[in-house]
Amino acid sequence: MAMRFLLLFFAVYVAAADEEPFIGVNIGRDLSDMPHPTQIVALLKAQQIRHVRLYDADEAMLIALAKTGIQVAVSVPNEEILAIGQSNTTAAKWVSRNVVAHYPATNITTICVGSDVLTTLPNAAKVLVSALKFIHSALVASNLERQIKVSTPFSSSMILDSFPPSQAFFNRSLNPILVPMLDFLQSSGSYLMLNIYPYYDYMQSNGVIPLDYALFKPLPPNKEAIDSNTLLHYSNVFDAVVDAAYFAMSFLNYTNIPVMVTETGWPSKGDSNEPDATVENANTYNSNLIKHVLNITGTPKHPGIGVSTYIYELYNEDTKAGPLSEKNWGLFDANGVPVYVLQLTGSGGVLANDTTNQTYCIAKDGADPKMLQAGIDWACGPGKVDCSPLLQGEPCYEPDNVVAHANYAFDTYYHLMGKSPQSCDFNDMATISTNDPSHGSCVFPGSLDKNGTFPNVTLSSMNSTNSESSGCNPHRGELGIRSLLMMTVLIMWGVALV
Repeated sequence: MAMRFLLLFFAVYVAAADEEPFIGVNIGRDLSDMPHPTQIVALLKAQQIRHVRLYDADEAMLIALAKTGIQVAVSVPNEEILAIGQSNTTAAKWVSRNVVAHYPATNITTICVGSDVLTTLPNAAKVLVSALKFIHSALVASNLERQIKVSTPFSSSMILDSFPPSQAFFNRSLNPILVPMLDFLQSSGSYLMLNIYPYYDYMQSNGVIPLDYALFKPLPPNKEAIDSNTLLHYSNVFDAVVDAAYFAMSFLNYTNIPVMVTETGWPSKGDSNEPDATVENANTYNSNLIKHVLNITGTPKHPGIGVSTYIYELYNEDTKAGPLSEKNWGLFDANGVPVYVLQLTGSGGVLANDTTNQTYCIAKDGADPKMLQAGIDWACGPGKVDCSPLLQGEPCYEPDNVVAHANYAFDTYYHLMGKSPQSCDFNDMATISTNDPSHGSCVFPGSLDKNGTFPNVTLSSMNSTNSESSGCNPHRGELGIRSLLMMTVLIMWGVALV
C-alpha cells in the first residue's frame, strides 16, 4: 500500500514578549499555478501561521496581509541592491512605496536586503552595507526604526571550519564587508540572518554526518558530537551551525548580535541520487525543528535562548530549476493540500491543525506482518478496541489480510486516544495519513469524525474577505525532543506498542 503522508500543520501563538522565538514560513513564487494572495492569506489564517517571509514586497500580497496581525518580513530583491546601495533617495523611495504605504495595517517587522549577496553577487556585495544603512535611514526618517529591523540573509557556507563550532570563522576574504556590516547590525539592534540546510551538509559529508544527527533525532550521549575545546555536546547539525555563527562573530569581537535562521527545511522528494529526500525525513526534520525552537531549547553555547526560524517553505515550487528536490521543500502543494503530517504534540505553543480534520492511523507500507499481528492483538485486547467488525461475516472482515485488519484496529485505537500522534506508533509499524482507508460497508472511525476540534478547511474551500521575480530567494541549492504520552506500556509478544 503506497501511502503518502499529509501535513498535520501547526498554529503558532506567541503570547510572550517579542524576544520569544517563533516559527515562520517562507513563501516562494516559482509555481506554475500560484495561488491568489487572498487564498494564501486564507491558508495562513486557517493554519494560524503568524510569521511569514516574502522574497519581495509584492503589493497585492501586502494588501492581502493587512489587518491580519501576521508579522511580515519583506525583501529587497538582489537585482535592486545596486541601485539602492548607490542612492539614499532610491532607498527612501523603496521604503516609502513598499513599507510606509502598508504599515501599520500590514504588520511589517523586518526588511531582508537581498540574500546570499556575499557569496553569489560580488558586484552588489560592494554596496550591500550602504544599502542596509540607506534602508535603515529611510526607516529612521519615518520613525519606524524601532518597529522594523533591517538585515541580510547569509548562506551558512561563508562560515569556515564550522566544526568544532568553537573554531569556526567567517571567510576572511569577506571581512572588509562583514566587519562594517556587523557594526551596523550591532548598533541597530538587528539580527545576523542565516540560511541553514542540514540536508546539504549531510549530503555533502560523504557519510561523515549521520542522518539522525541531521534530522534532530534523539541521540545517546556517546553518539553526540563533542567540541573538544569547549566540551559542549551537539546532538544536531542545526545547533552546531548556529553556534558556529556565534563563535565566528565572537572571533571578530561581536558577542551580542542574535542569530535568526531565515531558511531551513528538508525536501520531501528527490532524484534517484537523493535517497534521503523523503516525506518521512522531511516530516521528522520539520517536526523536530518546530519543537526545538518553540520549546526554547537554545543551543549548547546559549541554552535557553531560542532561535527564531523560518521554514523553507510554504508551497512546493514546481517550476524551480535544478534537481527534483528543489521543487519539493514545501509544506503544501499549490492547491493547499498538505504534503505530510507534522508530529507536533507536546511542542509548547504549537497546536496540531489538520487541514481536513480527518486523519487516520494505518499500517506502514512494508511493515512486518508478524509485528502487525502483534499490534492487532494488543489493540483488540489491552488497547480496548472493539474489533468485532473484523470477525468473519462482519463489515471489516474482508479483505482478510493482516494489513487491512491492522488498519482498522490501529485507527480505532488512535481515535479512542484522541488522535494523539503517540497513539499511532505500534512499535513504528503505523503512520498517520489523511487518506480514508474505509471501504465498502467498512467505515473507519475517522470517516465519522467530521466535526472535531479543528476547522474543516482546505484551500479549495477557502474564501477570504481580505483584500518572483525573486531575486532575494537564496535557495539555489546552497551548499528532538519528543514529548511522551503518559500511559501504561504493556509489552506483549516482546513488542512495546506505545
